[in-house]
Amino acid sequence: MNARSARPTAVPAEALRHPRSVAALRSVKLLVGGYLALSVLTLAVICLLRGDAAAVNDAVWVRAGIVVLSALLTFAFAVRTARGSRGAYRRLRIVSAVMTAAIAVIIALPGPFPLWLKIEQGVCGLALLGVLAIANGSRLRGIFAAQRTEG
Repeated sequence: MNARSARPTAVPAEALRHPRSVAALRSVKLLVGGYLALSVLTLAVICLLRGDAAAVNDAVWVRAGIVVLSALLTFAFAVRTARGSRGAYRRLRIVSAVMTAAIAVIIALPGPFPLWLKIEQGVCGLALLGVLAIANGSRLRGIFAAQRTEG
């Protein structure tokens, strides 16, 4: 009987230890770490400016909360990806793409977000574009490609 396993085999440790893999995964973690740090710092600034209705409105609070939560998740996915988790790698790619698209919409459309937040979101978007470029590059795609086993 040739049944295929529902779970892909683990990412080979030697593939994760390859110098190009190590450099790519380190860069992803640094970019996502910067995204997380900037997001938390922005939330702290929002707390400090909460009395200024021109700088901080309800939309800013909601967006900041979503961004911090997504940054925490993205960081967790990046750390687990560096340890060889295929599921975390897939989630990292999805969340970074979705957040990059959401940031592009926030920057492009007029609306309730002040200019300072759009600039901050632009910086976050640049970090996530870097993550997307590295995560979707041939090196990481190659080592995280699902391998099927026959049982």
